[in-house]
Amino acid sequence: MASVAFLGLGVMGYPMAGHLRNKGGHDVTVYNRTKAKAEQWVGQHGGSLAATPAQAAEGKDFVFSCVGNDDDLRSVTTGPEGAFKSMRKGSVFIDNTTASAEVARELAAAAEAGGFSFLDAPVSGGQAGAENGVLTVMVGGEQDAFDRARPVIDAFARMVGLMGSAGAGQLTKMINQITIAGLVQGLAEGIHFGKKAGLDIEKVIEVISKGAAGSWQMENRHKTMNAGKYDFGFAVDWMRKDLGICLAEADRNGARLPVTALVDQFYKDVQAMGGERWDTSSLLARLEK
Repeated sequence: MASVAFLGLGVMGYPMAGHLRNKGGHDVTVYNRTKAKAEQWVGQHGGSLAATPAQAAEGKDFVFSCVGNDDDLRSVTTGPEGAFKSMRKGSVFIDNTTASAEVARELAAAAEAGGFSFLDAPVSGGQAGAENGVLTVMVGGEQDAFDRARPVIDAFARMVGLMGSAGAGQLTKMINQITIAGLVQGLAEGIHFGKKAGLDIEKVIEVISKGAAGSWQMENRHKTMNAGKYDFGFAVDWMRKDLGICLAEADRNGARLPVTALVDQFYKDVQAMGGERWDTSSLLARLEK
């Protein structure tokens, strides 16, 4: 059993922290910006809550975070009451936020100066993956820290991989989101085309999903897309945040992402339709408006 803190109890962090407590059997202290959510978590799972990230991190072996963006991450790490103020020597900070590679490298350097380790470890699998404890975790950082943290991360993960040095986890997550954007748009166009052609979409998907067109998105989202239901996971607002990170990194490294840039604008159209909290499969709604 390890002594663990978890910072950020949103739709992903709440169940992830729960798996650390219940499946992993760890001693977990939680912090959330809205205290009532932390109180609810403790009431459900046990453990304890802290008033600040620094208090949550004090004396812990491992500290996890899963917050909104780069600024939120800096606030809970290097901010006035951030966890980096109290991290003990030799401990490991694991960040599950989808953020920039730039902030990951910044925080890794700050952690090294403080005598502890930092792993950027964004996740994929959405809310369902978090709730079921089957997330994919893409990690950047040093091998030793990864080896120590992996048995703890395994409590909420199906796949965990060390992708390289600091920032490599975030870069891998960017590739994940780039790939998903193109897949969802292709699936949306295929379903839209099939409807216009008068085909039975269920029959079409039953056949083509067993061939080269098959994907997780097709298997898990075609039914809800065909039914016009878009409340089954990762929100459009979050996807646009992630694609913005991808496009900004591409500007820095010279990569060309024409499809990603186009799909990002399509998601902007969905936002304008009132679909900010619809899931990412709502690209079909844009085609059908």
